[in-house]
Amino acid sequence: MGKLLRATSVLTTVVLGLTLAACTDGRPTAQDAAGTLAEGLSRLDVGGSAFVSAEPAEVTAALAGITEGFAPEPPQVTVAGVEETGEDTATATLEYVWDLDATDSDWTYTTTADLTRVEDSWQTAWDPGLFVPDLLPDETLRLTRVPGDRGDITGAGGAVIVTQRPVIRVGIDKTQVPEAQQAASARALATLLDLDPAAYAEQVSAAGAEAFVVALVLRDDADRTVTDAQIDAVPGALRQADTLELAPTRTFARELLGGVGEATAELVEQSDGDLRAGDVTGLSGLQLQHDARLAGTPGLSVTAVPAGDAQTAPKSLFTTAPVDGEDLALTLDPRLQSLGEEVLADEPSASSIVAVRPSTGEILAAANGPGSEGLQTALLGQYPPGSTFKIATSLALLRTGFTPQTPTECSEEVVVDGRGFNNAGTFPAESLGTIPLLETFAQSCNTGFISARDEVGQADLASAATDLGIGVETGIGTPAFFGAVPNEAEGTAHAAAMIGQGEVLVSPLALAVMTASVGAGERVTPTLLAPGSAGSPSGSPSGSPSAAGESPSAAPSAAGPSGTASPSAAPTGTAAPSAFTAAESATLKTLMGAVVSQGGAQLLQDVPGPAVLAKTGTAEFGSETPPRTHAWVVALQGDLAVAVFVEEGELGSTSGGPLMQAFLTGAAS
Repeated sequence: MGKLLRATSVLTTVVLGLTLAACTDGRPTAQDAAGTLAEGLSRLDVGGSAFVSAEPAEVTAALAGITEGFAPEPPQVTVAGVEETGEDTATATLEYVWDLDATDSDWTYTTTADLTRVEDSWQTAWDPGLFVPDLLPDETLRLTRVPGDRGDITGAGGAVIVTQRPVIRVGIDKTQVPEAQQAASARALATLLDLDPAAYAEQVSAAGAEAFVVALVLRDDADRTVTDAQIDAVPGALRQADTLELAPTRTFARELLGGVGEATAELVEQSDGDLRAGDVTGLSGLQLQHDARLAGTPGLSVTAVPAGDAQTAPKSLFTTAPVDGEDLALTLDPRLQSLGEEVLADEPSASSIVAVRPSTGEILAAANGPGSEGLQTALLGQYPPGSTFKIATSLALLRTGFTPQTPTECSEEVVVDGRGFNNAGTFPAESLGTIPLLETFAQSCNTGFISARDEVGQADLASAATDLGIGVETGIGTPAFFGAVPNEAEGTAHAAAMIGQGEVLVSPLALAVMTASVGAGERVTPTLLAPGSAGSPSGSPSGSPSAAGESPSAAPSAAGPSGTASPSAAPTGTAAPSAFTAAESATLKTLMGAVVSQGGAQLLQDVPGPAVLAKTGTAEFGSETPPRTHAWVVALQGDLAVAVFVEEGELGSTSGGPLMQAFLTGAAS
């Protein structure tokens, strides 16, 4: 009986095997065909699939036409299911996911594909609706970014600095002027707008036959000097009203704030798909560095556009709402910023005025003069500070036991390792000899400070500078140079460092911070982003002059008697907690007060308001004889610390002093 059962079982197994072999004949299934189709659609290349009434190459070409310039990546297509509708027919459901931007709002939908088995092959009925629901032949996909409202940039007290302001786009509309007249009109308009006539005429000629070629965007306010009538008098000239994110004036904090406009090819390439040609974005300065915050998130609009039919409205397929940008709040005081720029308006060389509030560290002004030619002298300049650095040198001396009454040797010349150091040509002869530190500081006696070089090591000098904020990097929301003081120097290099030359480098911001620290009685940390402006600066660290496409003001190639200045000198670096005390601050204020009462800044005595404390400085550079000089003045008045810099100055007292006087007087009014 057992043998009979085993034989029956074997026979049954053989029969079942033959039955399965008959059902599984090795031909592709509808599921296989649907999977191959989904993979091909994900690549926009369906060469592996067969179609009922089209060649695979034709379908691939159609997909290329539908999606040309549409999205960064093709869709992800998967098979949601396959339903057999007959012995040789089936319907596949395909799921599409388009990742159109960096947000989680993907464009998703499903379509169906009708499959028919012909002999050993499953073929698909091609129709554009297989790719996008309801898509018609000759329709293509268009992706449009819909920007939200860009955030404003505000200043102290919430004052609006940058916001949408009216402009007019002025150019030649080639449809409104005969071809033979276009070049003459272009030259006439360029001349009116103070542009290069030949260059603009060439630009107009190269544009399409129906192009509107913008020559210039003008602020449409009371200060506009080119009138509508003048523009309209040029044949073919067109004015288009628009708005742009602009500061109150063309020059207001231009280097700091930066600009907004259509994304450049370079920015598009660097954006990793976040930007497309035609997108409006920050182009420089804070507008670029904080673009993600200011711009918000653009919405998206996917439409089906009829080919060559401008009369038919695009068909909406998918939309997402834009998210408006957030305001960027700065500590900048619009009145002081404008005042600084007005004071520097007639200075032909690079120049800057930086103002800091000692009690908070808020940067109130970072003004550059027209001679800076668009460079960020205020925050990124790298220059030897000259005698203004004697504030740090004096702090180092105080820590060795010096007092304002300690005698110093102020000679006509001091020789260090065979190299002579002298005082300024205007140094008062009556102050030569043995004089107290107070007078040495007030009259800015170079030889008096250098004669005390053995009392202060270079490391002590660097430490004192660090305690006053020089070389202490901090993120202020935009690139900045905070200074560099070498920790090691001997001989002539150390002697030069005692008077702010050699390899000592600062920016106007760094000296404003130093002065503010004296005012506060503790090391001040500067801030530019107001409380509540979340987020750190994007791109390179704030101490990097090359971050975010900014160009630093050129450091001098030489620094006169102290030797060649090195613009690449390492910053003093991240510092330990400052040891600067209120008592040291009080003594430094006494020394700075003497500069105004009896020294080189006596013109500041008449500034209204609290008594002004100051220090002047002159830093030699270049190889000429006599050497060229930078002019510096730093001043402290109440809760305001200011640094004035003139790249091609005379003495700090004669070149920088009047600028400081004008700024402080204006600030007090």
